[in-house]
Amino acid sequence: MRELQNVIERAVILSEGVIFCVDETWLKPQAPQSGGPTVALNRALHRQEKEMIEAALAESGGRVSGPGGAATKLGIPRPTLDAKIKRLGINKYRFKVHQSN
Repeated sequence: MRELQNVIERAVILSEGVIFCVDETWLKPQAPQSGGPTVALNRALHRQEKEMIEAALAESGGRVSGPGGAATKLGIPRPTLDAKIKRLGINKYRFKVHQSN
């Protein structure tokens, strides 16, 4: 729906006179671009985000929430961090500190 709205707005702006015209090329879906700077940037950002989360988990001994937890260290809500951990495929349990008696 949003794409149709954009096409109509574009046609209104570019129309000369009282005739409303839509160029056919505006209606054809564009193939997603593979590679390029955007993909490289996204990969770099995901890698950096993963590194920051893993560092916070390591510092907190694997704790996600609480005063000394990774969420507090990163300044984000616990549910947000949980979602990021899941999305990035981070094993938060590998950072757990095992206490021996």
